[in-house]
Amino acid sequence: MKAGIINFYKPTGMTSQTAVNIVKRLTGAKKAGHCGTLDPLACGVLPIMLDNAVKASEYLTDHDKTYIAGIKLGITTDSGDITGNTLSVYEGDHPSFEEFAKAAKSFVGEQMQVPPMYSALKRDGKKLVDLARQGITVEREARKITVYSLTPFQKENEFFMTVSCSRGTYIRTLCEDIGAALGCGATMSFLERAVVGSFCKEDSFTEEDIKNGRYVLTPVESIFPFPELRLPEFYDRLFANGQAIQTKKLGLDAEAGETFKVYGKDGFYAIGEIAEKDGEKALKIKKIFFPYQI
Repeated sequence: MKAGIINFYKPTGMTSQTAVNIVKRLTGAKKAGHCGTLDPLACGVLPIMLDNAVKASEYLTDHDKTYIAGIKLGITTDSGDITGNTLSVYEGDHPSFEEFAKAAKSFVGEQMQVPPMYSALKRDGKKLVDLARQGITVEREARKITVYSLTPFQKENEFFMTVSCSRGTYIRTLCEDIGAALGCGATMSFLERAVVGSFCKEDSFTEEDIKNGRYVLTPVESIFPFPELRLPEFYDRLFANGQAIQTKKLGLDAEAGETFKVYGKDGFYAIGEIAEKDGEKALKIKKIFFPYQI
């Protein structure tokens, strides 16, 4: 089993951890993990890292995402979605699609958003969602997020929107904020994650695909937006054993802080970063993904 990332399509009703366990079992991986939890209500793209690729999780969480969300106007719930307990029902006339579309589009851009209690964020080591299920509410600081684009559409008299946004954006909160702006309240009725960074729905694999061997692994190095650096064998061995290599010895023109995908005789194996000390620049290991093979 070679390390890599599977672009898994998580169905509605399955937890993200269950998805990881299924993929791990079907592929025979020794280790597996995901980043960017999808609630059981949600479906869509869930990149699952296998074996040494789990070390790349911090890089995957930073990616922008695209969602397709359903919104139900005139109702609010304690969870911000239709699985929660109803808090209020609006008795007046519901806004038209045109009114909804105008309000929704007003949320495009940079803004501050308060994370919902029903989220995987932690407070004092405990997930907010676990506190919420105990009836506990805690203060949450608003965080800066960006909605890059928002396209409302209607399907069989139900309202939806396609949202491209930055990391940390909560769509259930966006739905609630749109409902508040319209004065009628709203809750999220459907959620599909269509894109995570370079992983998209069209290229994803289902449990059935993986069970029948119809899948491909995405090489871990493909997710890094860094230039490639191929080391000569002599320096390759030194670098792999933790020694910093002066950039002038590599004929490398780079500035301090620049990051590279490092390749040796067996291919990609590490992320390296340029550090500067006493006027000398050197390539240092930032993270090793694969042990050096002698």
